[in-house]
Order: sequence, then C-alpha cells, then structure tokens
Amino acid sequence: MERLHPHYDRLIAAARHAGPATVAVAHPCDRNALEGALDAARMGLINPILVGPVDRIREVADAAHLDISALPIVDTEHSHASAARAVQLVHEGQATALMKGSLHTDELMGAVVATATGLRTARRLSHCFVMDVPERAEPLIITDAAVNIVPTLADKVDIVQNAIDLAHVLRFNPVKVAILAAVETVSAKMPSTIDAAALCKMADRGQITGALLDGPLAMDNAIDPQAAAIKHLVSPVAGQANVLLAPDLEAGNMLAKSLTFMAGASAAGIVLGARVPVILTSRADTVQARLASCAVAVLVAHSKLSGSRILGS
Repeated sequence: MERLHPHYDRLIAAARHAGPATVAVAHPCDRNALEGALDAARMGLINPILVGPVDRIREVADAAHLDISALPIVDTEHSHASAARAVQLVHEGQATALMKGSLHTDELMGAVVATATGLRTARRLSHCFVMDVPERAEPLIITDAAVNIVPTLADKVDIVQNAIDLAHVLRFNPVKVAILAAVETVSAKMPSTIDAAALCKMADRGQITGALLDGPLAMDNAIDPQAAAIKHLVSPVAGQANVLLAPDLEAGNMLAKSLTFMAGASAAGIVLGARVPVILTSRADTVQARLASCAVAVLVAHSKLSGSRILGS
C-alpha cells in the first residue's frame, strides 16, 4: 500500500490552482513515460507535447490501452532527435518545461546543455529532490543527487543557490540550508568541510542569498534538534534544516534513496539552472511522486514567467 504524502498533495493542489504548463515530453516511448505524462495531464498539471517517433508512441499507447488522441505529437527519428526537438520547442516558445521520457538522462541533458542550441543560463545546472518524508512538518530538499558528480566549490555556489530559489518558490520560510559532511568541525583532511565553511562565509558576504546557511553539519545534527543540542551547536539551522547540500552526487543519491526505500519517503526530481525546469522521473517512482515532480516544475515555470512566488503557506 502506497504511503500518504500530504506535502505532495499540497504541491499538486497549488500547481493545479496555478494552471497547467505546456511540457515537451522527450521520447515517451514506453508505458511508464507515456502514462506519467497522461496522468499529469488528467490532473490538470500539464499540457503535454509528445516528442518522438510517432508510430512507436502510438504502438505503445495501443498496447497499454492509453488514449493519446487529444495530445499533439511531434515526430522524430530517434531519442537524440527527440531531445533536440524538445529543446527546440522551448526556444520556439511552445513549451515552458521539459520532461524526460524513456530516453537516458544523459541524452536529454546533453541537448539542454548544448553550446549553440541548448538552454543554459549563467547558472550551473543542478538537480533537486523535493522529499516528502513521513512525520516531517515540511518538505525536504536534497541536492545534488543526479547531475554534478564531484562539484567544486564554485559549482556548489550555484547548486545551493538553485536549491534556495526553489525553496522560495515552495514557500519555505525561512530557508535553512545544512551543508553536509561526516562531521561538524572543519578539518583540512576533509575537503567537504572546508567547502562548507567557505560557503557559509560567502553567504555572510552576500555571494549566496535568500537563506540561512550552516556547515559543516553531520546528517544527525542537521535535522534532529536533540542531536544538535548534544553537540552544543548553537545555530538557527542545526537540527532544523529544510535544505540539505550533499558533498557530492553519490552521497546525495544514497541519502535520497535511503529515505525513499527505508523511511517511506517519496522523491520528486527536478533539474534547475536552465531556461526552463526539467522534470526527471524514475521507473521506480510512484504515481504520486511523478505527479509531484510535474507539480514542482509547474510552480517553477509559473514563477519564472511571473517573477513571483506562487505557493501559499
């Protein structure tokens, strides 16, 4: 039985209230990808444009008894062409978000970051999981768990700023960022702790804005007030963080999946830093997690268009 995730219900309701975003779905050539787009369309979250080999998409739909007759299809030859054409639809103003279909993540992101034709901005691209963790009073953002493998300090500046901006769209108030490491003291032997200290000082100097930062913090004293008190950590972040910056992709990915498969959490995935949000879903995602990923992207897309924060408290 699927666990209930009330924070996702709230995100989905807010996105439905904001109105659907037009989403280019790159290469929805299996049942999972096609059904995910249809579910989000039926919920009023997105208006999907299916981008891929038209005969193959229709074969999948027929085999799965899915009605796609009302959806526009942009025909392409193969997955790389699907990714490129989906990005082009954004340039043409026909789509305000992208969604990964059945192609590999690297194929879609390769089209997004292409020098001449992609969707890059001055900000580095990064991935955020918006986690609905049972018994937490608010969602939890974990970054980066899918794009930046071994981020440098400069990369982490953009990664954390992307997460902070997302937290504002989701109405975290205040945004409290814990920069994770294995310990809560700075050690020359652990580069992640030095990066954490530098990021905190950069926030003090206004190079990172919109949040309270603290680090290095170990996972326990980042989210558990008692653990923070035992370590005598006096901080507005320690024990109450709502954004977790992982030291690298492997740590972030393992943290998010541990919460999902061992603590009953659910994870909505999105890539930020491009001209439009990119929805990344997994075959292991529940229907609610896929819908929540779409909802987060819709809220971000509307925020980009309006310049406002649209999710109420």
